[in-house]
Amino acid sequence: MTAPPATSPAGVRAVTLDAGGLPLSGLLAEPAGGRAPRAVVVALHGAGMSAGYFDSRARPGLSLLTLGAELGCAVLALDRPGYGLSARHLPDGQDLAGQTATLRAALAGFARDHATGAGFFLLAHSNGGRLALSAAAGRWERADVPLIGLDISGLGRRFAVDRDRLPSASGRGDWRRHWGALRFYPPDAFRLGGALVSPVPAREAAEMPLWPEMYPGVAARVRVPVRFTFAEQERWWRHDEEAVRELLAPLDATRASVARQPGAGHNISLGWAARTYHLRALAFLEECLLARATALPPVPAVAPGG
Repeated sequence: MTAPPATSPAGVRAVTLDAGGLPLSGLLAEPAGGRAPRAVVVALHGAGMSAGYFDSRARPGLSLLTLGAELGCAVLALDRPGYGLSARHLPDGQDLAGQTATLRAALAGFARDHATGAGFFLLAHSNGGRLALSAAAGRWERADVPLIGLDISGLGRRFAVDRDRLPSASGRGDWRRHWGALRFYPPDAFRLGGALVSPVPAREAAEMPLWPEMYPGVAARVRVPVRFTFAEQERWWRHDEEAVRELLAPLDATRASVARQPGAGHNISLGWAARTYHLRALAFLEECLLARATALPPVPAVAPGG
């Protein structure tokens, strides 16, 4: 179920999805001229942010939503459970399992009302990456709308800070770790970015420090390709060679890789590097689509003695 607010000049409109009776707000951009999308990019923001993180207006060309629509995809950026319109229904937010169930319900409703092309591609930042991995773990519930792959920035396995310095319900943590060098961002990014900031829900904040222990079990059940990106000045997560090996090791049931984004801090999609990163993420979507199109058909099982 989608609410019909006015469309912005850039073709991005506000939407509200029904997630089993819970409203999830967000932003949607679709290909011009009523064209069917090649796929749906579902963008999931990090802790203390909102859907507008992926729609930077600091300079032309930085918005993931407008870029994705120009390249033939629908882009759906959601306020995660506990943010946006759902905050008043979930004042303490949801744990990861609850967010996963809510996201899946919202996407099922979206698929009933919208063309989805080749399927859903989850593009997530920071804490949104935890949700993307959890949503992809195990059996994807909608066989008629495939899950194509995951592209995750600003999330690792090992923290680069003590756990008591992580963002919490009472504070967002060290701002320098969120942004890195100020030269990585257009001047208007900080003025406009203030409107994107939201409190971190208590349940999400309480569970955040447990991620290093949770990650292996979640990652081992992921079956679609995954690409991680670390900014040049990523300061929340370790991304040295040892940390990268530990990050990729549990993803042995699928194809996984790590990329680096020069000229960026943790909030890549709000910086000068946003367009570069978004193009690379959408190129990864194209790689996933190519792999599906050229995959060999499964070999039929042969019964014993057959």
